[in-house]
Amino acid sequence: MATMYNLQSERLAKYYVGTCIDLDRRLYERNIGHSKFSSTGIPWKLVYLENFDDLINAKRREF
Repeated sequence: MATMYNLQSERLAKYYVGTCIDLDRRLYERNIGHSKFSSTGIPWKLVYLENFDDLINAKRREF
């Protein structure tokens, strides 16, 4: 199963949309500053998600 998710950073007043297979791991990575972009917005809150059968369909929904 794949997930399209929307995160919010109140600190930056921005949203981030992404796709993944393991949402718990991805949210953890975002909140430890795994990438330079995500480190500036910590803490990230999950505000929306949709589940899909595969990553291809989840990525299509991302846009």
